[in-house]
Amino acid sequence: MKTSVYDKTDKGREEIATRKYQVPSKLRALLLLVDGRHTLEVLLKNVAGLGLTQEHMTELLEGEYIVLISGGEVEQAPAEPVARRLSSARARVGTHARAPVYTPSPEELAALAEAERFRALQDFYSQTVKSTFGLRGFALQMKVEKASTVDDLRALRLPYLEAVLKAKGSEMALSLRDRLDHLLGEKPDSDEFVA
Repeated sequence: MKTSVYDKTDKGREEIATRKYQVPSKLRALLLLVDGRHTLEVLLKNVAGLGLTQEHMTELLEGEYIVLISGGEVEQAPAEPVARRLSSARARVGTHARAPVYTPSPEELAALAEAERFRALQDFYSQTVKSTFGLRGFALQMKVEKASTVDDLRALRLPYLEAVLKAKGSEMALSLRDRLDHLLGEKPDSDEFVA
């Protein structure tokens, strides 16, 4: 079932454009990412850090904001909106026309970029905490795992770098700071960690 591909319905597109149905912000972020190309597995992987799961997809499906377009069992999703959308598209451009090219909106791109940044930051922290501190980094690792936004991970920057400085010295702290700041999209403070 995780190979299923979903797309927005007309109602879902209307919600993105106008916020008419006042979908909660967490669900709206997921709705933004549903594009008719990425599998359910990829979508859930991208939003795992935001606490979004299969149940949230089901909510969007039941609210008729999204529809199953391939994979999975068709009985789970109302197929009517897709058929209606395809027939209206064919009527507009003829029966032999190619499918319209999907262009993500700026909001969709921003939500995807934020989810990818969160995942990259979480991976960076997890890998470097384990390799730098071993078991001594357990408390910091738990904070990383509890983080649910990029801002939560940004707040761990200074405690993390101070711990690296104390455990491994300024050279390692500077190196990891530069990598972390690159992921955060920030300029490093040149006076920080000068020995």
